[in-house]
Amino acid sequence: MQAWRRLASNLRRRAQNPPHKLAWLCIHRFEGSWRDPNPPYFGGLQMDVRFQRTYGAGIFRLKGTADHWTPIEQMWAAERAHRSGRGFYPWPNTARYCGLI
Repeated sequence: MQAWRRLASNLRRRAQNPPHKLAWLCIHRFEGSWRDPNPPYFGGLQMDVRFQRTYGAGIFRLKGTADHWTPIEQMWAAERAHRSGRGFYPWPNTARYCGLI
């Protein structure tokens, strides 16, 4: 039982801390509110609908646009884009301000 609790705790901590969390938080500072509903870009990382459908398809189907997602859900979508090879380039200006590119 204790091993399962430890495993659950570790998985919860990992889920709440995407690998580039500090980078996403920096980009967010220069972008919009986590709840920004104004098209064509939504949420705290200002993702367009195509980006959301590509890197957050499941959550997009469940909740709609990124302004309805939690900050962690938005960061994980951005993390999937980063891992796909896009890096921080979908945010060229703000990533530069943050020293990421």
